[in-house]
Amino acid sequence: MNTTIPRIQMLDIVKSFGTVRVLEGVSLNVMPGEIVALLGSNGAGKSTLMKILTANYTKTSGEIRVNGAVVDFASPRDAARVGITFLPQEISVFPELNIAENICLNAESTGAVNWADIARRARLVLDDLGFGHLAPETLVADLPVAERRIIEIARALESQTDILVMDEPTASLSEQESAQIFTILRRLKERGTSIVYISHYLKEVFEISDRIVVLRDGLNAGEFDPFTAQVTDVVNAMLGKVAGAMFEDRAPLPKEAPVVFSCNNLSLPGEIQDVSFELHAGEILGVFGLIGSGVEVLGRLIFGAKGQPAAGRMTLSGKPYQPVSALKGKEAGIGFVTAERKTDGIMTDMSVRENLVAAFQRDFGSGPFTSPERETAHTLDWIAKLGIKTSGPEQTIRLLSGGNQQKVCVARWLNPKVKMLILEEPTRGVDVGARREIYSHLVDFARSGLAVLVLSSDVEEIAGLSDRSLVIDRGRILAEFNSGATANDLMSASAQPVNQT
Repeated sequence: MNTTIPRIQMLDIVKSFGTVRVLEGVSLNVMPGEIVALLGSNGAGKSTLMKILTANYTKTSGEIRVNGAVVDFASPRDAARVGITFLPQEISVFPELNIAENICLNAESTGAVNWADIARRARLVLDDLGFGHLAPETLVADLPVAERRIIEIARALESQTDILVMDEPTASLSEQESAQIFTILRRLKERGTSIVYISHYLKEVFEISDRIVVLRDGLNAGEFDPFTAQVTDVVNAMLGKVAGAMFEDRAPLPKEAPVVFSCNNLSLPGEIQDVSFELHAGEILGVFGLIGSGVEVLGRLIFGAKGQPAAGRMTLSGKPYQPVSALKGKEAGIGFVTAERKTDGIMTDMSVRENLVAAFQRDFGSGPFTSPERETAHTLDWIAKLGIKTSGPEQTIRLLSGGNQQKVCVARWLNPKVKMLILEEPTRGVDVGARREIYSHLVDFARSGLAVLVLSSDVEEIAGLSDRSLVIDRGRILAEFNSGATANDLMSASAQPVNQT
């Protein structure tokens, strides 16, 4: 292996869609055994550049070299033949097949399938990755999300991948699960595999990458050494301006703020145990927990999406509250923004207007009829207030960036009937600039009197955004902190043993 010649060279890549130019001469080099983080706000050109590398798009102009040789792929299969594999954010495994079948899915067949050989080859790859404890005959449907991602990586290695492109590989993983992926990436690096790592999570980028390349508006905007660079320098390169603080300073919550919601000894067998807290008007209460801690269940239980709790009492606006469904939760005055935006949050083929008014569509008409004019005026109002970047209310929502889709999901619930807003992972898959805007808007909504409950596995998000914060693990609240608690405080609390008595 020649370590002096870049494994990948993308030189002056230009890409236009009709009259719209999205890449303006971007260059990217990756050496053998190097992990390069590719960063940029939504729309910066990251995905387009990688789709050109993997031959999902054709370049308008420019040159691509692999191991020093000029290549011009006609199809993704051509790219795969020279060892380029793209792993999208959505994990692409087949749950109904076993581990061995998934790993050897791309293997060429010359006749009858040799199942023993497939199991042997899968075992070799798993052993190589340090996951030999996984049995090849295990159904992938029985694996946790992190191990499904590992199977996906194993499939790439079995196909003789030399260049691995990963798009948000840890977006749905806990910190411990992400550490498993990082262990594998370091092992691949030692073997000489070149890795392009796309992520919105700056903390993990600084932890795993050897070099950081930033794109902005279809141009190279900077290159950084993660061992010496400052996070603010990288953020400024991404945004093209002085970034400022991610979280704003704000006045403390008045002590006399009324209680909007309370729960006492709330329980759901196997998921939530004896949870008690109060949430005040104008307050942002954050709940931090790793995936599997109960953080992904608590908000749904309160909203009514998990049915009635097995035990415990709740009040909402001073009255007893016992939801039996999400519809009843909404009717009682609770809004809910799901973590799973793409599957549960948006109706992908409908317009921005239709998505934004969906929760309270009956408010925009009389009887069985609604007024498109009133819906449009309402949508335009929130487009302006939240700075939603769209061509207009009738644009299909799937064409918006993740951050702008999320703003629509939040605006859907900003109705006078909603007294309490629950948000799960409010900035998952959202770029740095949009993330900061969403945080600022949430603070404004809270200070106008809305009670806000944020549930997140992002410890820095909870520490920076919350007026008060709780730490949950194994369904129990372990600790409570007032404003000023650091991410280290919350993470240290989450590492404490849980008293199961």
